Amino acid sequence: MRKKICIIGSGTAGLQLAYSLKEEFDVTVIHSNSSDKIRNGRIMSTQVHFGPTRTRENRFKMPKWEDKTLLKSIHMTIGNQKLFVGKLKEPALSVDQRFYFSHCLKDLENKGVSFRLLRVNKEQIESLADEFDLMIDCSGKSGPLFPFPIEKEYSPFQVPQRKCIVGYFLGVKPNDPLGVSVTVLPEIGEMFEIPAMTEHGPVTILFIMAVPGRELDVFKEIKHVKEFTNQMKNITQKYFQDIHERIQQDIFALSDDKAFLNVAIKPVIRKPYVIFKNKLVVGCGDSVFLNDPITGQGCNLSSYCAEQLYETLIQYRNSIWDIRIGETYWDRTKTFVKEVTEWTNAMTQVLPQHVVQILLAGAESQKTADEVAEWFANPRKAYEAFFQPSNLH
Repeated sequence: MRKKICIIGSGTAGLQLAYSLKEEFDVTVIHSNSSDKIRNGRIMSTQVHFGPTRTRENRFKMPKWEDKTLLKSIHMTIGNQKLFVGKLKEPALSVDQRFYFSHCLKDLENKGVSFRLLRVNKEQIESLADEFDLMIDCSGKSGPLFPFPIEKEYSPFQVPQRKCIVGYFLGVKPNDPLGVSVTVLPEIGEMFEIPAMTEHGPVTILFIMAVPGRELDVFKEIKHVKEFTNQMKNITQKYFQDIHERIQQDIFALSDDKAFLNVAIKPVIRKPYVIFKNKLVVGCGDSVFLNDPITGQGCNLSSYCAEQLYETLIQYRNSIWDIRIGETYWDRTKTFVKEVTEWTNAMTQVLPQHVVQILLAGAESQKTADEVAEWFANPRKAYEAFFQPSNLH
């Protein structure tokens, strides 16, 4: 008899797990919003699926997307000085999660995965523990639902390090070559410009990471589309001249009324397994591995850890799923989680001088520029550059 798995949440981690596990196990996904509500709702985040994540999605036969907006480069600017354009080894892609998630939910339903529309509370968790062989908490930034212990070593912050201000815009002429643009304003914040695909065509995501209380942190009271758009216009004119020059003033607007967001995230890393009612429960994605969005690793870390959880459950499909399975999963993921987290945490602080030197060297050397671009696709390289500079040649 096939083991019964309950996945709570239908974000990046939950969906990939549903695709990967459905052939071997009896999978039920519990989520709090219908696919139509997601599709017509507010944007949830930004997202970049770098090469390794796209490879995993192909492995598990997840839906393919049009590749008209493939991202092949990282544009790097410090202050008002454009340093370089680094080429990615494999192209990345950004698809509006409203479109992506709702499409995947319908596709999984057609492929026989069971769904329950339910906002899970404490009492329901008790009965779900009785019903399923394993519960996987993929509840995302709003989670976790279970008492996964905090890993204090990787969770040094008591408050958010950035305010995250996101808008999906029409009327921004894309950078050439098409890619993610990163602008660092030391001690003030960062701007990420991400060409993305939505249900209605291409947009440009303008994503400000504002140091709280500093010059970019001016969106707090803004609740309306027009105000948000005007403030973004003001900020680009004042601090991000390159973007402002590419704005087509007559058509610059949010892609829809729900295409903006203003949040602050306190990063926290948790040990991703716990025993609940004498049963193993595991966590995956942002519910247990919540990083600051500054390095754009949310999708990629969730996808990586979902694959490692899949490998663990397949390897031990005929064993008792007890605490040892949780330990095996954590052992498989711990090093990568540590490297992504320590790099990400370092990016929220003043950049080390040797890293600034690497960025400046990228202006003189295309090889160095390409190596820096690859930090985002392969964060192990970023970790090495930040913390093991003596290993670099």
